Amino acid sequence: MASFVIEGGTKLNGEITPQGAKNEALQILCAVLITSEPVTLHKVPDIRDVNKLIELLGAMGVEVQFLGVESYRFCAKNVNIDYLETEEFRTKASSLRGSVMILGPLLARFGKAKISKPGGDKIGRRRLDTHFIGFQKLGARFLYEAETGMYHIDASQLKGTYMLLEEASVTGTANILMAAVMAKGKTTIYNAACEPYLQQLCAMLNRMGAKITGVGSNLLHIEGVDSLGGTEHTMLPDMIEIGSFIGMAAMTQSEITIKDCRIDQLGLIPDTFRKMGVQMEFRGDDIFVPGQDHYEIETFIDGSIMTISDAIWPGLTPDLLSIILVMATQAKGTVLVHQKMFESRLFFVDKLIDMGAQIILCDPHRATIIGLNRQQKLKGIRMTSPDIRAGQALLIAALSAEGTSVIDNVEQIDRGYQHIDQRLNALGAKIQRQ
Repeated sequence: MASFVIEGGTKLNGEITPQGAKNEALQILCAVLITSEPVTLHKVPDIRDVNKLIELLGAMGVEVQFLGVESYRFCAKNVNIDYLETEEFRTKASSLRGSVMILGPLLARFGKAKISKPGGDKIGRRRLDTHFIGFQKLGARFLYEAETGMYHIDASQLKGTYMLLEEASVTGTANILMAAVMAKGKTTIYNAACEPYLQQLCAMLNRMGAKITGVGSNLLHIEGVDSLGGTEHTMLPDMIEIGSFIGMAAMTQSEITIKDCRIDQLGLIPDTFRKMGVQMEFRGDDIFVPGQDHYEIETFIDGSIMTISDAIWPGLTPDLLSIILVMATQAKGTVLVHQKMFESRLFFVDKLIDMGAQIILCDPHRATIIGLNRQQKLKGIRMTSPDIRAGQALLIAALSAEGTSVIDNVEQIDRGYQHIDQRLNALGAKIQRQ
């Protein structure tokens, strides 16, 4: 288990380019299974979750060719569907949350699939019901083996249908969409997720020959086709990393330029950080964050305490609430952070309290943060990263704190952030990996 040793209190300066989007990459990588023709991908982030998925695809028989920094070519012409019966597959798939999205492409192309219960962050319940109910409505049958934790799915006769999803699940929508593109007839998915990453997947599938309309809305229409071809695709910059860098700049009083942000795809993220008092300028497609001695949280129009909460797109992504929470500790003012989707994601605040933050954990979903307006700096401590986003938030806290902090289990951070220690050290941070 690796650790970061961080010397806090140093202002950062310079330019940083966000990695390719992790959550998009997991969907797009699974989509290469849907065709026997080559698919070339660019801006593939070099992070643990993505690398493990690429390794899984290779073990399934997908030809993987590394073309250069962040670029790969995949060809799934010779997929070994029997590999899904092996213990090795069960072990590899169960260690990775994103592995569940191989189901849709496999069902579309081969008419059957199986998957073990996927792993990932320990942030609360993450049901797979939406995925399987969608597959069932398309005509699939499945069996769950409680003893082995394996899901067996038979989809030899997928037929288009109308479905209303009970939740606008991003991975659920992606999985069902990939299964539906080769189902017979027309499929309509209402209450579909419409995040930019889902729009990217739709655009890619359409370039491969799919017939998807309604892209960008929560009502998708899919006309089934017989087969899909190859394509070339470039990932969006990771909006979570962009938000992390904005919060980090404010927290550490640093002047940072975030390059090539695709600002048009960031939704409410910039406005949310402005509500937290963060100044920023859009310079073309770059975001410039000046060094700020102080930043003040806005109130609502009637003067009541600001609430920042997550919501389905185009609302604020839940992955940034950990960053919002940690930067609020040094703001002027008070904010209620309401994490609606996952009931364990705020439990890392005990580490921030140990560092000197003023936080009331109201319940598993809500925390009230009283900003200290930099009058009392956080102090360095030893802590453990519980999940990807909390780990990055704790890293930002450590960068702003007085003294030395140690963060254990940084493999969690590595799952979502590409060479983060090296990239931040290039801005002047003092992070050592041990």
